[in-house]
Amino acid sequence: MSVIEIDSLDDPRLADYSHQTDVALKKSGGGLYIAESLLVLQRAIAAGHVPRSVLALGNSVTEAVAATIGFDIPIFSGPSDLLEELTGYLLHRGLIAAMNRPPLPEPRELIRDARRIIILENVADPTNVGAIFRSVAAIGADAVLVTPRCSDPFYRRAIRVSMGTVLQVPWTRVGDWAATRELLTTSGFQLAALALSDDAVDLKTYARSAPARVALVLGAEGEGLTPEAIAAADVVVRIPMAHGIDSLNVAATAAVAMYALVD
Repeated sequence: MSVIEIDSLDDPRLADYSHQTDVALKKSGGGLYIAESLLVLQRAIAAGHVPRSVLALGNSVTEAVAATIGFDIPIFSGPSDLLEELTGYLLHRGLIAAMNRPPLPEPRELIRDARRIIILENVADPTNVGAIFRSVAAIGADAVLVTPRCSDPFYRRAIRVSMGTVLQVPWTRVGDWAATRELLTTSGFQLAALALSDDAVDLKTYARSAPARVALVLGAEGEGLTPEAIAAADVVVRIPMAHGIDSLNVAATAAVAMYALVD
């Protein structure tokens, strides 16, 4: 690796950091995402992800060098105001890294040995996605499946909010509900949709007799689950509310539901 001190923004290798949106990064260089902070970079590398370069500020250069031993990549460094001009934001956490996106695993293989999984349907807010992944890692679900319209877990905000656990928790995308239901039922899972409906089962009641393999299905803020998702479920489950509140934030719902199902 080499540490490159920059005093201008002319180096074409800096393009990965130049006001790039998550969508643009996903389409760039074979697919990239940004790892923000030393902790996230370390977790990404521990998960087998490969860095393309690092942009580091001040004392973080030494940490970046130590974290990327074995990778022949440039580590760029420069004054704070120049790096802010490049990225469009302050490097509060000392460094960011352009990471190559790994290929997503095949869904059936991902859930082969799982017992508790989460399905996120159309959860568009990357903050909620990141918070759910953090709960998944902390409480102990085995994998996450995300639908086509769900926010990308590799978006910078999702990774940051998750404290890098998006890079540790196994996840992949699934297709339409017909194919997803077939995949899960033939793999021995019961689909439990978290939703408000007249026939919904109380979470505590459901947890007392939950089967060995459960897929918890969670929907977007406001809209909740689509009719297709509820129709695909084997059971609808609700968390009882007090004081006239109808529901929790989706990230809080995920944490409560997962905890209830911990053996």
